[in-house]
Amino acid sequence: MTTVGFAVVAASIFFASAMQASIGFGMGMLAAPIVAIVDPGLVPGTLIMLAIVVSTMVLIRDGTALDLSGASWALAGRVPGTIAGALLLVALPERGLALMLAFVVLLGIGLTSLGWIPLPRRRNLVVAGAASGLLATATSIGGPPMALVWQRNTGAKLRSTMSAFFLVGSVLSLVALAAAGAVTLHTAWLFLLLTPAAILGYVLSRFVNRVMDRRRLRLMAIAVSTVGAVVLIGQQLLS
Repeated sequence: MTTVGFAVVAASIFFASAMQASIGFGMGMLAAPIVAIVDPGLVPGTLIMLAIVVSTMVLIRDGTALDLSGASWALAGRVPGTIAGALLLVALPERGLALMLAFVVLLGIGLTSLGWIPLPRRRNLVVAGAASGLLATATSIGGPPMALVWQRNTGAKLRSTMSAFFLVGSVLSLVALAAAGAVTLHTAWLFLLLTPAAILGYVLSRFVNRVMDRRRLRLMAIAVSTVGAVVLIGQQLLS
């Protein structure tokens, strides 16, 4: 990876971490399309490792507002979804994975933009958890299903519940990826190099929460993610 490429990846991790620490999700949706253009080998392993770091920090900060029951039911669905995602990752070629990642981003943007609000009942939580596990393990983008089912939550409750779910779920995904041979020294080394960007993004979120409301931050994330996904699709189709 070139110096410029690393700077682009670090910048995307910085802003994605700030968004995830502010609204509870977004690490994959914002960073994955950009990271996949620069270095596809970092998706999903490195992004999942970085999501674990950010989720841990947010949970330490906002853990008192955690909806433990909701997170537990969602995690019940995450386990089978994680296994399916690991199998899918092994079966897909690199180009197919990149295109799937881009289309998942666009689908997630579409669903979260339509204002559809499923009730956070047990069945819906389990289904959303399974979908999140599959998508997160295969593409590192597991936020949209959970954002849909928990969008009535706000503030610390949303951030802490999402973070608890993603912390446990990301560890499960990482174990499944390691078993499938998708975690390498390259992904681990870049994780160490990019961790400071993730930590700085978390620090930024503390200021963002004071000056930007959730709606504006979400709209900004949608815009950046859309551009990244479209560019990634164009790159894959023209290469």
